[in-house]
Amino acid sequence: MAKKKRAAKAAKKSTKKSVQSAKRKSVLAPIELYFWPTPNGFKITVMLEECGLPYVIKPVNIGRGDQFKPEFLAISPNNRMPAIIDPNGPGGKPISVFESGAILQYLGRKTGKFYPADERKRTAVEEWLFWQVGGVGPMAGQAHHFRSYAPEKIPYAIERYTREVGRLYGIIDKRVEKRDFLAGEYSIADMAVYPWAKLWERQGQDINALPNFARWLERIKARPAVARGMAVRVEQPTVDLAKDEEARRILFGIGANN
Repeated sequence: MAKKKRAAKAAKKSTKKSVQSAKRKSVLAPIELYFWPTPNGFKITVMLEECGLPYVIKPVNIGRGDQFKPEFLAISPNNRMPAIIDPNGPGGKPISVFESGAILQYLGRKTGKFYPADERKRTAVEEWLFWQVGGVGPMAGQAHHFRSYAPEKIPYAIERYTREVGRLYGIIDKRVEKRDFLAGEYSIADMAVYPWAKLWERQGQDINALPNFARWLERIKARPAVARGMAVRVEQPTVDLAKDEEARRILFGIGANN
């Protein structure tokens, strides 16, 4: 009888702790995401959705110069979004993080999700994450620029960056021939590449020549959290860079010190 009473008391105490823990979690302030609907921005909305973390969007209208405002530069000195402020950072104190790759790593460490603790597995994820931030993003961005936004068509530049994007996607095609995702298991590396890679048509690529790449895209697209993350929009009117001369001037002609 005494054992039963002790067990019941322990169970009640455990339940009370769980309820208190749930209440504490429910009142935690959401992560502030400084965002505009671009591939780099979508990397973070996808990760936040995958992790089930509460967040609020703080629009950074890059076509109107919001990225040069002092309050934004205070958390992102490179005047680039995305950036986050996590009110519940290390030690329970706020922390700001800029650069999409660093944000993905931070959120992976915070939640223990999609960024393995095992050193070999983590190294594999980091290889492909840095491959994206140093290769896919810059090269695809240049392809977008010279194919769609440059004031004059420069055949050499168009061919140069279109070809390089094709080379990079060819690497993905070979990489996922015998595995589902870049580092084996789904990770922040796949989240980093996907928002850029899904724009293959804009980048002048032939998807029929990349069957494994195409299946990899479909695997990621089918994830509900990816669909939610990619659907995030801002309440402000978006900017059509192909038609908006002022937005192009701001994005491609104004530096942080202007």
